[in-house]
Amino acid sequence: MKYIIVGAVAGGASTAARLRRLDEHAEILIFEKGEYISYANCGLPYYIGDVIKDRNKLFVQTAAAFNKRFNIDVRVRNEVISINAEEKTISAINLITGAVYSESYDKLVLSPGAEPIRPPLPGINNEGIFTLRNVNDTDYIKSYVNNKTTKKAVVVGAGFIGLEMAENLHHLGIEVSIIEMGNQILAPLDFPIAAMVQQHIRSKGVKMYLNTVVSGFEKTNNGLSVLLNNGNTINADIVILSIGVKPDTKLVMNAGLKIGDAKGIYVNEFLQTSNEDIYAVGDAIEFVNPITNQAMITYLAGPANKQGRICANNIVLGNTHKYNGAINTAIVKVFDMTVGAAGTASKNLHKANIAHVVSTTHSGSHAGYYPDAKQMTIQIAFSPTDGSLLSAQVAGYDGADKRLDILSGVIKSKGTIYDLVEFEHAYAPPYSSAKDPVNMVGFVAENILQKRLSIFYWNEMDKIKEEDLLLDVRTKEEYENGKIQNSINIPVDEIRNRLTEIPKEKNIFIYCEAGLRGYLAQRILKQNGYMNVLNLSGGYRLWKNCINESIN
Repeated sequence: MKYIIVGAVAGGASTAARLRRLDEHAEILIFEKGEYISYANCGLPYYIGDVIKDRNKLFVQTAAAFNKRFNIDVRVRNEVISINAEEKTISAINLITGAVYSESYDKLVLSPGAEPIRPPLPGINNEGIFTLRNVNDTDYIKSYVNNKTTKKAVVVGAGFIGLEMAENLHHLGIEVSIIEMGNQILAPLDFPIAAMVQQHIRSKGVKMYLNTVVSGFEKTNNGLSVLLNNGNTINADIVILSIGVKPDTKLVMNAGLKIGDAKGIYVNEFLQTSNEDIYAVGDAIEFVNPITNQAMITYLAGPANKQGRICANNIVLGNTHKYNGAINTAIVKVFDMTVGAAGTASKNLHKANIAHVVSTTHSGSHAGYYPDAKQMTIQIAFSPTDGSLLSAQVAGYDGADKRLDILSGVIKSKGTIYDLVEFEHAYAPPYSSAKDPVNMVGFVAENILQKRLSIFYWNEMDKIKEEDLLLDVRTKEEYENGKIQNSINIPVDEIRNRLTEIPKEKNIFIYCEAGLRGYLAQRILKQNGYMNVLNLSGGYRLWKNCINESIN
């Protein structure tokens, strides 16, 4: 058998290595138009920022080492330019010599990846404007920063790579501004979690321009001028374009293979394209989202590597291993914070007309009495009927990644909030509490489903009418240090003795700092005959972050 693989980064390299492990005698060829294979794409910003100092550590394998270990013909700087699916051949060009040649195959695997979006804006080809997608891009950026007097940087786009670049440029002592056309950073997040991270970024002295569109660039005597749609300009020495990526489907389209609804390469559950002898993996394919049942593309290394293994299994062993899709579990370090998401954000569940409930909790990273416990915020969305967990978003410091992985596992296995209630964790004071933040998320969600807890959200303050009562149950000191307008203060520990001050005929909206005391107050009132009582999900802390960012 002869296997050809197009593309040699995450998905392609993973497929090739698995093919060899399954079939020692097959002829395997990898074509890669770039100079490098199997490199740590996600580590590139950290090399630019001198967090990773040794460039060689970015390379998982070199072409020579891959060939030696797996006996695979690795052809870097060789680009596949066409596919003849009927004759089962490909045409390639040697980018060094210019020679064009053909190779036949029994099975072909496409892993062309994605390409950065570079809109045709005036001045976009000026010196000092970069995208970051591969090692060459990284070398250009690092050389430019090192050899120029770089004092100001503008990052266009506030996705995962954009924020990593902003942090790493800031780490080099460069003044950084972020421009984002949306109303928040990190599109996979819902606004409340994004707002927390935005507040943290601002605290580092990084300027953020949200709801702002770049209209062009101009070369100046001192560097670059970034032109904005509101008429303002920002001066920069370097610009990083992190607007997004799109699947590289040119080769596939020219070969007559099917493109799906999400504009990616169509594959079936076995990662087969519309041609039974051609498979595809990685950033260019689309698949069915297991939560929304809609076509989607994911640009993540984890799914690409897993797809490679599954693809190789199906090629060698027959189509027996189904790919069940990805729930887009992703995480990013943003200065001192960690933020991540898994599943489908509430805003996207709304768009897909999927009924759900959102709940937000705040918990310590480990036992409060053990030093250096840090707060983390977890937002989940779940089904109001059976409690199926649909999404999770975590923002915090220590242990945020651990909780996200747990929640991702529950979503991926189609678990429910009741699995969170019963989740059994490894507990010792330096690592957790007897009731882990994951358990707390489950407890709150269970109370909501069982009607013990009724909630309202930070953006539903307009539901509170003049005749209703907004009740702050924090301490007097907390109330005086900051409150929601038109609220009255009765601390939770005093409520039982001050029930006469709370009219039973009114709708009562309660809030505390994080949500727990509000829940306790709600339980007291409901068991004393108060019928219409709601508690602010996420508490005053979440409301304040969201309001501050709404103003910005």
